[in-house]
Formats: sequence, structure tokens, C-alpha cells
Amino acid sequence: MENSDIPVVVIGGGPAGLTAAYELQKRSSDHRPIVFEASDMVGGIARTESHNGYRFDIGGHRFFTKVQEVEDMWHEVMGDDFITVPRQSRIYYKEKFFDYPLKLFNALINIGPYEAARIVVSYIKWQVRPYRDEQSFEEWVINRFGGRLYMHFFRSYTEKVWGIPPTEIRADWAAQRIKNLSLFKAVWNALSGANDTASLIEEFQYPRLGPGMMWEKVRDDVREKGGDVVMQSEVVGVNLDGNRVTSIDVKHWTDDGAPATTETVEAEHFINSMAIKDLIHAFNPPPPPEVIAAAERLKYRDFLIVTLVLDHADPFPDNWIYIHSPKVKVGRIQNFRAWSPEMLPNPDTASIGMEYFCQKGDGLWNMSDEELRALASKELEELALAKASDVIDAAIIRQPKAYPVYDGEYKEALDTIEAWLRTLENFQTVGRNGLHRYNNQDHSMLSAMLAARNVLGEEHDVWNVNVERSYHEEFEVSKKPATAKMVAAE
Repeated sequence: MENSDIPVVVIGGGPAGLTAAYELQKRSSDHRPIVFEASDMVGGIARTESHNGYRFDIGGHRFFTKVQEVEDMWHEVMGDDFITVPRQSRIYYKEKFFDYPLKLFNALINIGPYEAARIVVSYIKWQVRPYRDEQSFEEWVINRFGGRLYMHFFRSYTEKVWGIPPTEIRADWAAQRIKNLSLFKAVWNALSGANDTASLIEEFQYPRLGPGMMWEKVRDDVREKGGDVVMQSEVVGVNLDGNRVTSIDVKHWTDDGAPATTETVEAEHFINSMAIKDLIHAFNPPPPPEVIAAAERLKYRDFLIVTLVLDHADPFPDNWIYIHSPKVKVGRIQNFRAWSPEMLPNPDTASIGMEYFCQKGDGLWNMSDEELRALASKELEELALAKASDVIDAAIIRQPKAYPVYDGEYKEALDTIEAWLRTLENFQTVGRNGLHRYNNQDHSMLSAMLAARNVLGEEHDVWNVNVERSYHEEFEVSKKPATAKMVAAE
């Protein structure tokens, strides 16, 4: 295909960046996307890594959405390479496994009738006298589940995931992630079999070779249609002339150890998906001092996964298990065959992902690969899931800036940054880190679709994708092309 006339630079080759490029080519033959990805793999945190034939996620990525455009794109790209996966997950707490979603008799047996009664009394108390102005995660959860259940199932796990007390996490995060669920509804669902809570779906779709398969296909499609996806190319500068971005500076890395080269790339439009904190520091000339100061206040939670190969088949049937026990550092455990059998080259082995939430530079992050393998193997045995001696191989992946943090400072800081970025005429930012929002894959993609349509002359507000107090799967997009109104799908 002949190259188009209007270049559009896309920063980042994750779900948001590649979706923007795909959407541009789908809707216009006059625009040519040029995607720059700093690493050697596409997909961002939704990529699929591999080690000795074993494929694994950077955390599990379910493909489920109520956003029709996203659903359509998934099927356009994947075709018959989607499989339907039954969901099975549990919570490990006080040396017992609780089914999740809740199953009443399993929960009663594990927690005991006395403590169950105390949970109910606590729930009633907080229904009668709730927090009137819920600002923190703790207040939001207690209002819906009671203080006793919060103490058991929310407090310790939340601290493990975020590394800060739940009182310092804004209610926005809880409202976005676990909307439409309460103790009453959880018990009713367990008794009736009903389930209208989007995060607790019973099955989901999944690429047979992992989520990275999706983004590798999109990369190939963009290239086949005349666009570029340039790997190992880090955007280090965003050059401004007044309120317009004129070009970016790109540092190209090589595998052979040769010095990196830098080039300046001009374009008519720019779509960003790199972390806002890094983006603000890349502008030349710099933004106003208050914008730079606001960027410094944004925080992230980092992540690493230790994937262990065992000498026998799956030690548990779950897709994943949440580990609430404070006795171990692991936060969540994946069983990759339960996602897709094709993730493993040998059916007589198991591939188990031990996920750790951490901060870049802390004790966990700085452990050697050998130390992390030993720690994960020991904790797998402490949880009575397998013996440390069963481990025959391991792979470790460290992922910085995995989750934007919703602390007490983030909203004011983000508002300051957003106000300044809105003044730029031909520059948009999308995706989880590009908007500093804990979006899942589908809404990161949606923000990118809307940005691509804006390039083509429509008027959508990408900042308002998934900002209301509503869970990410509770939206549908209006079909009117010139609006970006999000309609609750209750």
C-alpha cells in the first residue's frame, strides 16, 4: 500500500498506542501512523513473555467488555484465535481457601458461624450509620461491606498491593474497580446464582497464546497497511512551538551494544501513551513550573512476576488465587494452563506465576533472579500448593509503573496537568499511564479510539473515558460519531 500523506506519531506500542494506529488506518487512508515503542516487545503490560517455550502474562488479562467497539476490534484481529475460558479464582486467607465469587456454604465453613454473625452485625451497623462523606478506600468499602469484613478481606490485601494504608487511597479507585457489589448483593448472588457484577463474570475470552498474541497481530496489521511500528525507540523529547507539537526526539537502541542514535521526527498529529510523569519532563520548552511540580506528585506501584515451572501438572485448578496472608510476600498466583493449555510446551509440567507488588529500588525489586526464584519457591511451599523441590525452571520479569496510584495527592496534581495538556492543539494522551487512570485494557483502547477519531475531525473528550464513579465494564459508547458520552449499562 502506498504511504499516506499525513503522518501521525503514536508514542508507545501498548494496547492504547496500537489501537490508535489501528483505528486511524481503519477509518482513513490519508493518515499514516508511526508507532515508537521503547522496548523490544509490543503490548506493554498486556504483552506475553516467553521462556524456554513457556508463555506467560504480566498478570492475567481477561478479554471481557461491554464496549462494543472494543469487542468488535478484538474479534476483527483475533478471529478463531480466541478461546473461551471458565473463570475459577479463590482467596487464600488464614490458611484456608475461599471461593471467589463468594459461595455461601464454603464461606460459612471457612469463617465459622460466630464470625459470620459478627460480620452481619457489623454490616448492619454501618448501614445504619455509614460514613457520610466517603473519601478513602477504607470508608468506601466499610460502607458497603461493614468494618468486620473489611478487616478480614480488604485491609491486608490492599496494603500488600499498594504499599500504603487503605486510608491513604482515594475512594475513586474502589468505585472504579468494584462498583455494584456489596455484602448483601454478594450473599444474594451466592444464594440465587445471580450475578450482575461485571468484575465477577463466570467466563471470558482469551487469545490462545496469551494477550501478547493480540498486539503482535495488530502490529503486523498496522505494518501491512503502510504504517510503521518502530521497536527499541524511546521518545525522549516532545518539541513545542506555542500550543502545537512540531516534532519528537527519538532515541533508537540496538542489540549489538552500539551507541544509541537520536533522530527528530515531525508529524501533523501526536498521540501519547507513555506515563504522564515522564511525558511532562520530555517537553521542550518545559511546561509551566506548577505543571512540572504536579507531575512529580504522581506515584506508581511497580510489579514483578516470578514464573515457576514445576515438574508435574497443575497443583491447583484456578486461573488465579489472591493471597491475603501477611505471612508471605506474594500477592497473587497465576496458573497459566488454566488460561490456555497452549501457554505450556509440556503438558506434564505446570507454569505458575508468583506476582509481587513492590517499588522500583526496594528490597524485593533489587533481589537477584536467583533470590527471587528461591523466595517464590519457598512461598509456594508455605502455601501448601507445591514443594520448592518441584521447581525445575524460573523466569523473572520486572515491570515498572504497572499501576497508577490513587493517593490523596493524585487528583489535584492530575487536574493541573490535564488543564495544561488540553491547551495543546494537536497532541492527545491516552491509555492507563497516559491518563494516569487505573483503566483496564478495554477502556485504554477506547480512549485511543476516540483520540484517533479526533485526529480525523471528530470531537471526543478522551479525559472523560471511565472517570465517573463506575466500574470499567459498566459502560457502553454512544453510537453517535460526534459525541463521547458514556452511558451506564445497568
